[in-house]
Amino acid sequence: MSLADADLETRAREEGLLRPGAPVVVLLSGGADSVCLLDLAVRISGDVRALHVDYGLRDSAADDAAHCAALCERLGVELSVHRPRRPEGNLQAWARDQRYLEATRLARDAGAGAGAGADVAAGHTATDQVETVLYRLAASPGRRALLGMRPRDGRLVRPLLGVWRAGTEAWCAEHRLPWREDPTNASGAYARNRARHGLVPALRELHPAAEQNVLRTLELLRDEAEVLDAAVSAVLAEAGAPPSLEHLRALPPALARLAVQQLADAAGGPAVSHRTAEILGLAEHGALDVGGGLRARIEAGRLEFVATPPRVRA
Repeated sequence: MSLADADLETRAREEGLLRPGAPVVVLLSGGADSVCLLDLAVRISGDVRALHVDYGLRDSAADDAAHCAALCERLGVELSVHRPRRPEGNLQAWARDQRYLEATRLARDAGAGAGAGADVAAGHTATDQVETVLYRLAASPGRRALLGMRPRDGRLVRPLLGVWRAGTEAWCAEHRLPWREDPTNASGAYARNRARHGLVPALRELHPAAEQNVLRTLELLRDEAEVLDAAVSAVLAEAGAPPSLEHLRALPPALARLAVQQLADAAGGPAVSHRTAEILGLAEHGALDVGGGLRARIEAGRLEFVATPPRVRA
């Protein structure tokens, strides 16, 4: 085992997102990141299942599934292949939802014997983290864009967030683990690909440590966010549950934005802080759809976020 290999595996063990004997479902696309993750999970956890989602969107989809099956057979891992039907609407959102819904179901089954669900492991790397932060910063205002992906979100874990994409490829090459390249990753049709192939290289030209600086900034902001979140929680506790609109309107603008966003976050909503003035400007009995299936509703002068009711067809 090379020194780089030892560092990667040691880091994964020390972070504790993959634990010896703890069941885990690995999201396996067949790319280098997910192949590296699967191998690490086998080495550390030992109780591993893999999920490959065949969306049927490319001619090579069947080859990807066959590659994952051969890899899992080699590593002694049970593989589930999910083939959902493609609906109308946002293709990327549908694909993401299908992947995590099926993974959650498998994780529930995998951990049933232990009395709790298994974790779901995704192969997001430090490279993905940088691309995600830059994409979110361009696509939606608010500090949430700069907080990036967390190592753990409930049952979802990302053990490779501290590893650059080149590191996962080096791991796979060292251990003779073949991987597949997704041809759509080179397409400019997707915004994230444009960030990967255009924006990131441009930033690297401005400063060779641009990507490392993005990650360091993210770490600092996340530390500061914990302090801010605690202060906002105290303010909301004073405002009551649901909080008084009058109380929120009296706050300094920055604190009001943070309070409104924390309420939306608790309801599983999108970034809404840039719409704080609209929300706090609602009448004593009013409502505003803010996207992401969420509605800001004022009842008796108090604000709460609720699911947007389905439209009634005439």
